[in-house]
Amino acid sequence: GHDQPSQTRFFTCFAMAISFAIGVAFSGNLLTLFCFYEALTFSTFPLVAHYQDAEAKRSGRIYLGILVSTSVCLLLSGVLGVWHLTGQMEFQEGGILAGALKDDAWTASLLLALFAFGTAKAALLPFHKWLPNAMVAPTPVSALLHAVAVVKAGVFTVLKVVVYVFGFDLLSSTQSNW
Repeated sequence: GHDQPSQTRFFTCFAMAISFAIGVAFSGNLLTLFCFYEALTFSTFPLVAHYQDAEAKRSGRIYLGILVSTSVCLLLSGVLGVWHLTGQMEFQEGGILAGALKDDAWTASLLLALFAFGTAKAALLPFHKWLPNAMVAPTPVSALLHAVAVVKAGVFTVLKVVVYVFGFDLLSSTQSNW
């Protein structure tokens, strides 16, 4: 209606992004959480670079570079660390790591840092630079990134990891061990 280019690609990627955010919310284990988390990144990249001018392409590269590098280097390392320590990835009440890291505050802290900083979509310092750069996108994409899917998926990922991977008991005992 407004002579915008590539509307089919825009709305397809927009719908896929919402679907992948729902996948993050409903994932039952760390592997599906990671896959939906990555799919969300790749489905929103064309939205960030939608205008295809030099500024949009630069911003898209920053967006993709920060989010993929943090999730592959840090988040995936945390996922593999949990699998190595416990042999499982299924979310469970009380936390997957509850029995595996009872007196190991160092490993618990390292894994928590990997998960927190690997979830750069939550816009934690110093991996937040993607967020202002992504604002070159059309207004509906900015709303999708901030309020609907991307930042919320990052925060929801951190929340799921805290509750179902670490558990409140392990985190509170880790604090007392330091």
